[in-house]
Amino acid sequence: MIEHRIGSSRRSGVVHTASKLTMRPVLRYFPLRGPATRLMPLLERSAGLLPRSSRTTHRTVTAKTWDAELVTPLDGPTSNGAILYLHGGAFLLCGTATHRRIVERLAARTGMTVLSVNYRQLPHGRLADSLSDCAEAYQWLIDHGHPAHRIVLAGDSAGGHLAFATALSLRDSGAVLPAGIVGLSPWLDFDHRTKRRHHNACRDAYIPVRRLRRVARMVVGSRVRPHHSPVNADLTGLPPVLIQCAEGEVLRVDAELMALRLEAAGVPCDVQIWEGQVHAFPVLSDLTPDSFAALEEVIGFIEDAVATSSYVVARHAGGGSADLRSVEIA
Repeated sequence: MIEHRIGSSRRSGVVHTASKLTMRPVLRYFPLRGPATRLMPLLERSAGLLPRSSRTTHRTVTAKTWDAELVTPLDGPTSNGAILYLHGGAFLLCGTATHRRIVERLAARTGMTVLSVNYRQLPHGRLADSLSDCAEAYQWLIDHGHPAHRIVLAGDSAGGHLAFATALSLRDSGAVLPAGIVGLSPWLDFDHRTKRRHHNACRDAYIPVRRLRRVARMVVGSRVRPHHSPVNADLTGLPPVLIQCAEGEVLRVDAELMALRLEAAGVPCDVQIWEGQVHAFPVLSDLTPDSFAALEEVIGFIEDAVATSSYVVARHAGGGSADLRSVEIA
Protein backbone atom coordinates (compact mmCIF):
# COMPACT_ATOMS: atom_id res chain seq x y z
CA MET A 1 0.00 0.00 0.00
CA ILE A 2 1.30 3.45 -0.93
CA GLU A 3 0.13 6.29 1.29
CA HIS A 4 0.74 9.99 0.64
CA ARG A 5 1.22 12.24 3.66
CA ILE A 6 0.17 15.74 2.60
CA GLY A 7 1.38 18.92 4.26
CA SER A 8 4.53 19.78 6.17
CA SER A 9 5.64 22.03 9.00
CA ARG A 10 7.36 25.38 8.67
CA ARG A 11 10.44 23.91 10.31
CA SER A 12 10.60 21.18 7.67
CA GLY A 13 10.48 23.91 5.03
CA VAL A 14 13.51 25.57 6.60
CA VAL A 15 15.40 22.26 6.65
CA HIS A 16 14.46 21.60 3.01
CA THR A 17 15.67 25.02 1.85
CA ALA A 18 18.86 24.83 3.90
CA SER A 19 19.63 21.39 2.51
CA LYS A 20 19.12 22.52 -1.08
CA LEU A 21 21.42 25.51 -0.58
CA THR A 22 24.18 23.66 1.28
CA MET A 23 24.12 19.86 1.23
CA ARG A 24 23.21 19.37 -2.43
CA PRO A 25 26.09 21.54 -3.76
CA VAL A 26 28.55 19.87 -1.39
CA LEU A 27 27.47 16.38 -2.42
CA ARG A 28 27.52 17.36 -6.08
CA TYR A 29 31.08 18.67 -6.16
CA PHE A 30 32.92 17.02 -3.27
CA PRO A 31 35.65 14.71 -4.65
CA LEU A 32 34.98 10.99 -4.30
CA ARG A 33 38.67 10.14 -4.70
CA GLY A 34 41.96 11.77 -3.78
CA PRO A 35 43.29 13.63 -0.73
CA ALA A 36 40.02 15.46 -0.03
CA THR A 37 38.34 12.18 0.93
CA ARG A 38 40.42 12.20 4.11
CA LEU A 39 37.99 14.82 5.37
CA MET A 40 35.04 12.42 5.24
CA PRO A 41 35.68 10.82 8.66
CA LEU A 42 35.50 14.29 10.25
CA LEU A 43 31.71 14.19 10.06
CA GLU A 44 31.58 11.07 12.21
CA ARG A 45 34.19 12.39 14.63
CA SER A 46 32.37 15.69 15.02
CA ALA A 47 29.07 13.93 15.69
CA GLY A 48 30.83 11.89 18.36
CA LEU A 49 31.33 15.07 20.40
CA LEU A 50 27.59 15.58 20.88
CA PRO A 51 26.13 14.57 24.27
CA ARG A 52 24.43 11.22 24.54
CA SER A 53 20.87 10.69 25.66
CA SER A 54 20.28 10.32 29.39
CA ARG A 55 17.48 7.83 28.62
CA THR A 56 19.76 5.14 27.20
CA THR A 57 22.97 3.27 27.93
CA HIS A 58 25.71 2.64 25.38
CA ARG A 59 28.25 -0.14 25.00
CA THR A 60 30.82 -0.70 22.26
CA VAL A 61 30.85 -4.06 20.49
CA THR A 62 33.99 -4.97 18.57
CA ALA A 63 34.34 -7.71 15.96
CA LYS A 64 37.11 -8.54 13.49
CA THR A 65 35.91 -6.38 10.59
CA TRP A 66 33.19 -4.24 12.18
CA ASP A 67 32.24 -2.55 15.39
CA ALA A 68 28.93 -1.37 16.75
CA GLU A 69 27.19 0.52 19.49
CA LEU A 70 24.74 -1.43 21.61
CA VAL A 71 22.08 0.96 22.87
CA THR A 72 19.53 -0.06 25.50
CA PRO A 73 16.90 1.79 27.55
CA LEU A 74 18.34 3.24 30.77
CA ASP A 75 16.37 0.89 33.04
CA GLY A 76 16.98 -2.10 30.79
CA PRO A 77 14.99 -3.57 27.90
CA THR A 78 11.26 -3.96 28.44
CA SER A 79 10.76 -5.95 25.23
CA ASN A 80 12.31 -9.17 23.96
CA GLY A 81 12.65 -7.57 20.54
CA ALA A 82 15.81 -6.09 19.07
CA ILE A 83 16.65 -3.75 16.21
CA LEU A 84 19.66 -4.01 13.91
CA TYR A 85 20.21 -0.46 12.67
CA LEU A 86 22.31 0.17 9.56
CA HIS A 87 23.26 3.81 9.00
CA GLY A 88 23.20 5.61 5.66
CA GLY A 89 25.88 7.70 4.00
CA ALA A 90 26.20 6.39 0.43
CA PHE A 91 28.62 3.67 1.57
CA LEU A 92 31.14 6.48 2.11
CA LEU A 93 30.15 8.55 5.13
CA CYS A 94 28.64 8.50 8.59
CA GLY A 95 28.51 5.87 11.29
CA THR A 96 27.13 5.17 14.74
CA ALA A 97 27.83 8.72 15.98
CA THR A 98 25.98 10.55 13.19
CA HIS A 99 22.96 8.28 13.67
CA ARG A 100 23.08 8.03 17.46
CA ARG A 101 20.01 10.22 17.99
CA ILE A 102 17.63 8.06 15.97
CA VAL A 103 19.05 4.89 17.53
CA GLU A 104 18.67 6.29 21.05
CA ARG A 105 15.08 7.26 20.35
CA LEU A 106 14.28 3.83 18.92
CA ALA A 107 15.70 2.15 22.03
CA ALA A 108 13.98 4.49 24.49
CA ARG A 109 10.57 4.40 22.79
CA THR A 110 10.37 0.69 21.95
CA GLY A 111 12.10 -0.62 25.07
CA MET A 112 14.24 -2.75 22.77
CA THR A 113 17.96 -3.29 22.41
CA VAL A 114 19.36 -1.60 19.29
CA LEU A 115 22.64 -2.63 17.68
CA SER A 116 23.93 0.19 15.44
CA VAL A 117 26.66 -1.10 13.15
CA ASN A 118 29.80 0.48 11.72
CA TYR A 119 30.06 -1.82 8.70
CA ARG A 120 32.93 -1.55 6.24
CA GLN A 121 32.56 1.28 3.72
CA LEU A 122 34.55 2.74 0.87
CA PRO A 123 37.50 2.87 0.54
CA HIS A 124 38.03 0.03 3.04
CA GLY A 125 35.32 -2.29 1.78
CA ARG A 126 32.85 -2.77 -1.03
CA LEU A 127 29.23 -3.89 -1.08
CA ALA A 128 30.00 -7.55 -0.38
CA ASP A 129 32.08 -6.56 2.65
CA SER A 130 29.33 -4.31 4.00
CA LEU A 131 26.77 -7.07 3.59
CA SER A 132 29.03 -9.61 5.30
CA ASP A 133 29.44 -7.33 8.31
CA CYS A 134 25.68 -6.77 8.57
CA ALA A 135 24.97 -10.49 8.46
CA GLU A 136 27.56 -11.06 11.19
CA ALA A 137 25.99 -8.35 13.32
CA TYR A 138 22.59 -10.02 12.93
CA GLN A 139 24.14 -13.29 14.10
CA TRP A 140 25.77 -11.45 17.02
CA LEU A 141 22.33 -10.42 18.25
CA ILE A 142 21.13 -14.02 18.00
CA ASP A 143 24.21 -15.32 19.82
CA HIS A 144 23.53 -12.85 22.63
CA GLY A 145 20.01 -13.97 23.37
CA HIS A 146 17.80 -12.23 20.83
CA PRO A 147 15.62 -14.66 18.84
CA ALA A 148 15.94 -14.02 15.11
CA HIS A 149 12.19 -13.73 14.63
CA ARG A 150 12.13 -10.91 17.20
CA ILE A 151 14.72 -8.80 15.36
CA VAL A 152 13.81 -5.97 12.99
CA LEU A 153 16.27 -4.80 10.32
CA ALA A 154 16.23 -1.04 9.84
CA GLY A 155 18.33 1.41 7.87
CA ASP A 156 18.32 4.68 5.98
CA SER A 157 19.59 5.30 2.44
CA ALA A 158 22.55 2.95 1.88
CA GLY A 159 21.66 1.31 5.18
CA GLY A 160 18.19 0.66 3.81
CA HIS A 161 19.79 -1.16 0.88
CA LEU A 162 21.75 -3.29 3.34
CA ALA A 163 18.67 -4.04 5.43
CA PHE A 164 16.92 -5.56 2.41
CA ALA A 165 20.07 -7.24 1.09
CA THR A 166 20.75 -8.79 4.49
CA ALA A 167 17.21 -10.17 4.71
CA LEU A 168 17.53 -11.64 1.21
CA SER A 169 20.86 -13.23 2.12
CA LEU A 170 19.35 -14.76 5.26
CA ARG A 171 16.42 -16.14 3.28
CA ASP A 172 18.67 -17.66 0.65
CA SER A 173 20.83 -19.35 3.29
CA GLY A 174 17.81 -20.90 5.00
CA ALA A 175 18.27 -18.86 8.18
CA VAL A 176 15.45 -17.74 10.44
CA LEU A 177 14.02 -14.52 9.03
CA PRO A 178 13.68 -11.27 10.99
CA ALA A 179 10.33 -9.91 12.14
CA GLY A 180 10.33 -6.99 9.72
CA ILE A 181 12.29 -4.55 7.58
CA VAL A 182 12.27 -0.75 7.80
CA GLY A 183 13.73 1.35 4.99
CA LEU A 184 14.06 5.12 5.38
CA SER A 185 14.60 6.54 1.88
CA PRO A 186 16.34 3.27 0.97
CA TRP A 187 18.65 3.16 -2.04
CA LEU A 188 17.35 -0.06 -3.56
CA ASP A 189 18.16 0.26 -7.26
CA PHE A 190 21.71 1.01 -8.39
CA ASP A 191 20.48 1.65 -11.95
CA HIS A 192 20.34 5.45 -12.01
CA ARG A 193 18.58 5.79 -15.37
CA THR A 194 14.97 5.85 -14.16
CA LYS A 195 15.90 8.35 -11.45
CA ARG A 196 17.72 10.54 -13.97
CA ARG A 197 14.55 10.78 -16.07
CA HIS A 198 12.24 11.41 -13.10
CA HIS A 199 11.09 14.96 -12.39
CA ASN A 200 12.49 14.67 -8.87
CA ALA A 201 16.00 14.68 -10.32
CA CYS A 202 15.79 18.48 -10.31
CA ARG A 203 13.66 18.79 -7.18
CA ASP A 204 15.67 16.69 -4.73
CA ALA A 205 17.04 18.94 -1.99
CA TYR A 206 19.84 16.56 -1.15
CA ILE A 207 20.95 14.01 -3.72
CA PRO A 208 22.50 14.91 -7.11
CA VAL A 209 21.48 12.02 -9.38
CA ARG A 210 24.68 11.96 -11.41
CA ARG A 211 26.62 11.03 -8.27
CA LEU A 212 24.52 7.91 -7.72
CA ARG A 213 25.91 6.22 -10.82
CA ARG A 214 29.52 6.82 -9.83
CA VAL A 215 29.10 5.77 -6.22
CA ALA A 216 27.24 2.61 -7.28
CA ARG A 217 30.12 1.58 -9.53
CA MET A 218 32.61 2.30 -6.77
CA VAL A 219 30.78 0.27 -4.15
CA VAL A 220 30.14 -2.67 -6.48
CA GLY A 221 33.71 -2.60 -7.77
CA SER A 222 32.68 -3.28 -11.36
CA ARG A 223 29.93 -2.52 -13.80
CA VAL A 224 26.57 -2.41 -12.04
CA ARG A 225 24.44 -5.46 -12.79
CA PRO A 226 20.75 -6.07 -11.99
CA HIS A 227 21.58 -8.56 -9.23
CA HIS A 228 23.34 -5.84 -7.24
CA SER A 229 19.97 -4.15 -6.54
CA PRO A 230 17.44 -5.60 -4.06
CA VAL A 231 14.51 -4.44 -6.24
CA ASN A 232 15.54 -7.01 -8.85
CA ALA A 233 15.68 -9.97 -6.47
CA ASP A 234 13.03 -12.62 -5.97
CA LEU A 235 11.37 -11.03 -2.93
CA THR A 236 9.22 -14.02 -2.01
CA GLY A 237 9.17 -14.80 1.67
CA LEU A 238 10.44 -11.53 3.07
CA PRO A 239 8.85 -10.32 6.33
CA PRO A 240 6.56 -7.26 6.53
CA VAL A 241 8.10 -4.03 5.25
CA LEU A 242 7.73 -0.33 6.03
CA ILE A 243 9.30 2.21 3.67
CA GLN A 244 9.26 5.96 4.19
CA CYS A 245 10.55 8.54 1.72
CA ALA A 246 10.19 12.19 0.81
CA GLU A 247 7.74 13.16 -1.93
CA GLY A 248 10.36 15.21 -3.79
CA GLU A 249 13.44 13.00 -3.52
CA VAL A 250 14.86 10.84 -6.30
CA LEU A 251 14.89 7.70 -4.18
CA ARG A 252 11.11 7.87 -4.17
CA VAL A 253 11.49 6.01 -7.47
CA ASP A 254 13.15 3.11 -5.64
CA ALA A 255 10.49 3.09 -2.91
CA GLU A 256 7.59 2.93 -5.35
CA LEU A 257 9.25 0.26 -7.49
CA MET A 258 10.00 -1.87 -4.45
CA ALA A 259 6.39 -1.50 -3.30
CA LEU A 260 5.10 -2.86 -6.60
CA ARG A 261 7.50 -5.80 -6.57
CA LEU A 262 6.86 -6.66 -2.93
CA GLU A 263 3.13 -6.67 -3.62
CA ALA A 264 3.67 -8.97 -6.59
CA ALA A 265 5.70 -11.28 -4.35
CA GLY A 266 2.96 -11.36 -1.71
CA VAL A 267 4.99 -9.49 0.91
CA PRO A 268 3.07 -7.11 3.22
CA CYS A 269 4.39 -3.62 2.53
CA ASP A 270 3.45 -0.08 3.52
CA VAL A 271 5.09 2.83 1.73
CA GLN A 272 4.65 6.33 3.14
CA ILE A 273 5.52 9.28 0.90
CA TRP A 274 5.83 12.48 2.93
CA GLU A 275 5.42 15.90 1.35
CA GLY A 276 7.96 18.67 1.91
CA GLN A 277 10.67 16.51 3.48
CA VAL A 278 14.31 15.77 2.71
CA HIS A 279 16.09 12.49 2.09
CA ALA A 280 16.06 10.17 5.13
CA PHE A 281 14.14 12.79 7.13
CA PRO A 282 13.11 10.49 10.04
CA VAL A 283 16.76 10.57 11.12
CA LEU A 284 16.14 14.25 11.96
CA SER A 285 13.46 13.52 14.55
CA ASP A 286 14.99 16.06 16.96
CA LEU A 287 14.67 18.86 14.39
CA THR A 288 11.18 18.79 12.90
CA PRO A 289 7.73 17.63 14.03
CA ASP A 290 7.24 15.79 10.73
CA SER A 291 10.41 13.75 11.26
CA PHE A 292 9.28 13.00 14.80
CA ALA A 293 5.86 11.87 13.55
CA ALA A 294 7.45 9.66 10.90
CA LEU A 295 9.70 8.01 13.46
CA GLU A 296 6.67 7.36 15.67
CA GLU A 297 5.19 5.46 12.71
CA VAL A 298 8.40 3.45 12.49
CA ILE A 299 8.24 2.67 16.20
CA GLY A 300 4.64 1.48 15.88
CA PHE A 301 5.54 -0.75 12.94
CA ILE A 302 8.49 -2.28 14.81
CA GLU A 303 6.42 -2.99 17.91
CA ASP A 304 3.66 -4.61 15.85
CA ALA A 305 6.14 -6.64 13.79
CA VAL A 306 7.83 -8.06 16.88
CA ALA A 307 4.53 -8.72 18.67
CA THR A 308 3.02 -10.65 15.76
CA SER A 309 6.11 -12.30 14.29
CA SER A 310 6.39 -15.96 13.40
CA TYR A 311 9.38 -18.24 13.40
CA VAL A 312 9.94 -18.42 9.65
CA VAL A 313 12.63 -20.33 7.81
CA ALA A 314 12.82 -19.76 4.07
CA ARG A 315 14.70 -22.16 1.86
CA HIS A 316 15.44 -20.69 -1.53
CA ALA A 317 16.69 -22.62 -4.51
CA GLY A 318 18.42 -20.35 -7.02
CA GLY A 319 15.95 -18.81 -9.41
CA GLY A 320 12.92 -20.46 -7.87
CA SER A 321 10.43 -19.32 -5.31
CA ALA A 322 11.21 -19.51 -1.63
CA ASP A 323 9.87 -22.53 0.26
CA LEU A 324 8.45 -21.00 3.45
CA ARG A 325 8.04 -22.91 6.66
CA SER A 326 6.35 -21.01 9.45
CA VAL A 327 5.57 -21.90 13.05
CA GLU A 328 3.64 -19.48 15.28
CA ILE A 329 5.42 -18.72 18.54
CA ALA A 330 3.91 -16.74 21.38
